[in-house]
Amino acid sequence: MIRNRTTMTDTERQFAKTVREHKSTIYTVCYMFSKDDDEVNDLFQEVLINLWKGYESFGHRSDIRTWIYRVALNTCISLDRKKRRSGTVRLAMDINLFEDRDEDTRQVDLLHKRISRLQPFDRAIVLLWLEDLSYEEIGQIVGISTKNVSVRLFRIREQLKNMSND
Repeated sequence: MIRNRTTMTDTERQFAKTVREHKSTIYTVCYMFSKDDDEVNDLFQEVLINLWKGYESFGHRSDIRTWIYRVALNTCISLDRKKRRSGTVRLAMDINLFEDRDEDTRQVDLLHKRISRLQPFDRAIVLLWLEDLSYEEIGQIVGISTKNVSVRLFRIREQLKNMSND
């Protein structure tokens, strides 16, 4: 029997629903690894591919949000490492005539630049903390103890404070 490809399976419907419900979570992770819209969209697509590949084996053994964060972070960290190893330089216009230049925007930009200079694992921890996840949830997602999350966040904050404004 040949199945009509316009008809979605239950798994495909459930996956599409999950993606719709957690789209902002995925984009948040992707934006932490790039501010370039095209690159963010590429990261988003890669995360979706990896989520789909693991969706049936996921089995809902843990919270779906935790699993999505883990897949998204692992995907972005892996692609970030590959990008850094290859030394690819993106060509882009560094001017945006519509960009906000008030003090709040400058502070957010400065924080984003400093966070982007952190190691990928530390960047992931900061992202999850900024998303207001508990230390326990952060630990579950990145695979470390709650106490280790606390220690790492303290060290990361110190590192961010001591960075120059390059």
